[in-house]
Amino acid sequence: MPAPIVLVTYGGFALDHPEAGGRLRDAGFDLRVRPRASNRTPDELVALCHDAVAVIAVADPFDATVFPLAPELRVIARTGVGLDSIDLDAAARAGVVVTVTPGMNDETVADHALALMLSALRGLPAQDAQVRDGGWRDFGLPLAQLHGATVGLIGYGAIGRAVARRARGFGAEVIAHDPILADAEADVPLVALDELLARSDVVSIHAPLNDATRGLIDAAAIARMRPGAVLVNTARGPIVDEAAVVDALERGQLGAAGLDVFEVEPPAGRPVTRVRGLTLTPHVGGISDASNLAMSRSAVTAVLDVLDGRTPEHVAAAGER
Repeated sequence: MPAPIVLVTYGGFALDHPEAGGRLRDAGFDLRVRPRASNRTPDELVALCHDAVAVIAVADPFDATVFPLAPELRVIARTGVGLDSIDLDAAARAGVVVTVTPGMNDETVADHALALMLSALRGLPAQDAQVRDGGWRDFGLPLAQLHGATVGLIGYGAIGRAVARRARGFGAEVIAHDPILADAEADVPLVALDELLARSDVVSIHAPLNDATRGLIDAAAIARMRPGAVLVNTARGPIVDEAAVVDALERGQLGAAGLDVFEVEPPAGRPVTRVRGLTLTPHVGGISDASNLAMSRSAVTAVLDVLDGRTPEHVAAAGER
């Protein structure tokens, strides 16, 4: 009888570590490793998981059409905490448990958000290109500093708080907008979104993607920002209207931006890749050696717990069969 299959779509999975990939192999599973390098369709996902008992997943499109075509599937162990690509109700109806790995890459994402802020404020892409082309200092290049700036955080969960700690360490003032938090639950001033946009020198997004946040930062929102402000997004691409960002950069409404996530991934050939004033990274904000291993271990434990009849930690959808 063939060994049961665990599909791995998380590219950072610790395949050869004894507490991750090695643990699954020792337990008698075959690993089908198909890292997600770009947006997949549900049909493409079904072709990979139709006979799998578990998936260690990233942002794969588990919509309601997938589950009937993957009858052996019992658990989706999502690395990270984003659930916008999984139909949790459909998973529960199909008896599929969905788990997440909270808290394991918060500090990594916060590091990356800060790096994008500094790159944007200090004009690093332009300066790097200048030196490589044989040039030297250009005192006409607009350069800003984080010290003394106002940083506005949209979303003030674990990652937002980690970014706040870093920004305050640089001497920045931090404000936040989070509609589900009460003032007493935050250690920074909570303000309305319009006020945050108007006051902030840097706006950094740390909110989940849902109906309320999809397209939240559009042309109208950018028009409410300070002229020359910086926009950073390490959350989810569809929260930001990329066309509006491109237009605002070209007009000088935005001074610079740093994007780790995009409406379409990868964004090859799209206008966002051709405009000046942008630092672009390939959705790696949550990736480090330490976070990869932590998420891999957690996902493997969740898979084995479900398949052995135990209740895993960090359940987002509890399917029962």
